[in-house]
Amino acid sequence: MTEPGKAQRIDKWLWHARVVKTRSLAQKLVTAGKVRVDRERVTSASHKLRCGNVLTITLERSIKILEVIDLIERRGSFEVASKTYNDLSPVVEKAPEKEASFPLGLQKNARPSKNARREAIRLKQNSSLGE
Repeated sequence: MTEPGKAQRIDKWLWHARVVKTRSLAQKLVTAGKVRVDRERVTSASHKLRCGNVLTITLERSIKILEVIDLIERRGSFEVASKTYNDLSPVVEKAPEKEASFPLGLQKNARPSKNARREAIRLKQNSSLGE
Protein backbone atom coordinates (compact mmCIF):
# COMPACT_ATOMS: atom_id res chain seq x y z
CA MET A 1 0.00 0.00 0.00
CA THR A 2 1.29 3.48 -0.79
CA GLU A 3 1.64 6.28 1.73
CA PRO A 4 -1.33 8.60 2.21
CA GLY A 5 -1.09 11.82 0.24
CA LYS A 6 1.01 10.25 -2.52
CA ALA A 7 -0.21 10.85 -6.06
CA GLN A 8 0.43 9.51 -9.56
CA ARG A 9 -0.32 10.77 -13.05
CA ILE A 10 -3.61 9.43 -14.32
CA ASP A 11 -2.19 8.27 -17.66
CA LYS A 12 0.54 6.28 -15.91
CA TRP A 13 -1.94 4.66 -13.56
CA LEU A 14 -4.29 3.68 -16.40
CA TRP A 15 -1.37 2.05 -18.20
CA HIS A 16 0.05 0.35 -15.08
CA ALA A 17 -3.40 -0.96 -14.10
CA ARG A 18 -3.77 -2.46 -17.60
CA VAL A 19 -6.90 -0.50 -18.48
CA VAL A 20 -5.26 0.44 -21.81
CA LYS A 21 -2.46 -1.17 -23.81
CA THR A 22 -0.10 1.80 -24.12
CA ARG A 23 0.56 5.00 -22.24
CA SER A 24 -0.07 7.07 -25.35
CA LEU A 25 -3.54 5.48 -25.61
CA ALA A 26 -4.09 6.43 -21.97
CA GLN A 27 -3.13 10.02 -22.75
CA LYS A 28 -5.50 10.12 -25.74
CA LEU A 29 -8.31 8.64 -23.64
CA VAL A 30 -7.89 11.32 -20.97
CA THR A 31 -7.44 14.27 -23.34
CA ALA A 32 -10.54 13.17 -25.28
CA GLY A 33 -12.53 13.68 -22.07
CA LYS A 34 -13.49 10.02 -21.65
CA VAL A 35 -12.25 9.79 -18.06
CA ARG A 36 -13.92 11.22 -14.98
CA VAL A 37 -12.37 11.38 -11.53
CA ASP A 38 -14.97 11.56 -8.76
CA ARG A 39 -17.62 12.55 -11.33
CA GLU A 40 -15.56 15.44 -12.74
CA ARG A 41 -14.26 15.27 -16.29
CA VAL A 42 -10.48 15.30 -16.59
CA THR A 43 -8.78 16.42 -19.82
CA SER A 44 -5.19 16.63 -18.62
CA ALA A 45 -3.09 13.46 -18.73
CA SER A 46 -0.94 14.87 -15.93
CA HIS A 47 -3.88 15.04 -13.49
CA LYS A 48 -2.81 13.61 -10.14
CA LEU A 49 -4.63 10.51 -8.98
CA ARG A 50 -4.81 9.47 -5.33
CA CYS A 51 -5.99 6.38 -3.49
CA GLY A 52 -9.74 6.45 -2.94
CA ASN A 53 -10.55 8.26 -6.21
CA VAL A 54 -13.31 6.73 -8.31
CA LEU A 55 -12.70 6.69 -12.07
CA THR A 56 -15.43 6.44 -14.68
CA ILE A 57 -13.86 5.43 -17.98
CA THR A 58 -15.75 5.32 -21.27
CA LEU A 59 -14.17 2.69 -23.47
CA GLU A 60 -15.22 1.62 -26.96
CA ARG A 61 -17.75 -0.99 -25.98
CA SER A 62 -18.16 -0.52 -22.25
CA ILE A 63 -18.01 1.81 -19.29
CA LYS A 64 -15.71 0.94 -16.40
CA ILE A 65 -16.07 2.31 -12.90
CA LEU A 66 -12.90 1.72 -10.91
CA GLU A 67 -12.04 2.70 -7.34
CA VAL A 68 -8.30 3.27 -6.92
CA ILE A 69 -6.96 1.18 -4.03
CA ASP A 70 -3.24 1.47 -4.63
CA LEU A 71 -0.76 3.29 -6.84
CA ILE A 72 1.82 1.11 -8.56
CA GLU A 73 5.20 2.16 -9.84
CA ARG A 74 5.52 -0.16 -12.82
CA ARG A 75 3.43 -2.23 -15.17
CA GLY A 76 3.18 -5.84 -14.07
CA SER A 77 1.00 -8.85 -14.63
CA PHE A 78 -2.77 -8.69 -14.72
CA GLU A 79 -2.99 -10.32 -11.29
CA VAL A 80 -0.83 -7.58 -9.74
CA ALA A 81 -2.64 -4.82 -11.63
CA SER A 82 -6.11 -6.04 -10.69
CA LYS A 83 -5.23 -5.71 -6.99
CA THR A 84 -4.80 -1.94 -7.40
CA TYR A 85 -8.49 -1.22 -7.98
CA ASN A 86 -12.03 -2.32 -7.15
CA ASP A 87 -14.18 -2.80 -10.22
CA LEU A 88 -17.52 -1.16 -9.43
CA SER A 89 -18.87 -1.52 -12.97
CA PRO A 90 -22.38 -2.95 -13.23
CA VAL A 91 -22.50 -6.43 -14.66
CA VAL A 92 -24.22 -6.39 -18.01
CA GLU A 93 -25.77 -9.70 -18.87
CA LYS A 94 -25.86 -10.54 -22.54
CA ALA A 95 -29.09 -11.72 -24.03
CA PRO A 96 -28.96 -15.41 -24.78
CA GLU A 97 -28.09 -16.02 -28.38
CA LYS A 98 -30.72 -17.62 -30.49
CA GLU A 99 -29.69 -21.00 -31.68
CA ALA A 100 -29.56 -20.58 -35.39
CA SER A 101 -30.84 -23.44 -37.41
CA PHE A 102 -28.45 -24.07 -40.22
CA PRO A 103 -29.77 -25.84 -43.27
CA LEU A 104 -28.49 -29.17 -44.46
CA GLY A 105 -26.79 -30.06 -41.23
CA LEU A 106 -24.24 -27.25 -41.49
CA GLN A 107 -22.68 -25.76 -38.40
CA LYS A 108 -21.78 -22.13 -37.77
CA ASN A 109 -18.46 -21.16 -39.40
CA ALA A 110 -18.05 -24.61 -40.93
CA ARG A 111 -17.46 -25.41 -44.56
CA PRO A 112 -20.17 -27.50 -46.15
CA SER A 113 -19.39 -31.05 -47.15
CA LYS A 114 -19.56 -32.18 -50.74
CA ASN A 115 -22.99 -33.71 -50.19
CA ALA A 116 -24.29 -30.57 -48.47
CA ARG A 117 -23.07 -28.41 -51.38
CA ARG A 118 -24.78 -30.66 -53.91
CA GLU A 119 -28.00 -30.55 -51.89
CA ALA A 120 -27.83 -26.73 -51.74
CA ILE A 121 -27.31 -26.54 -55.51
CA ARG A 122 -30.23 -28.94 -56.08
CA LEU A 123 -32.51 -26.85 -53.83
CA LYS A 124 -31.44 -23.66 -55.57
CA GLN A 125 -32.15 -25.10 -59.00
CA ASN A 126 -35.54 -26.46 -57.88
CA SER A 127 -36.54 -23.07 -56.44
CA SER A 128 -35.56 -21.27 -59.66
CA LEU A 129 -37.62 -23.70 -61.73
CA GLY A 130 -40.71 -23.02 -59.64
CA GLU A 131 -40.61 -19.26 -60.16
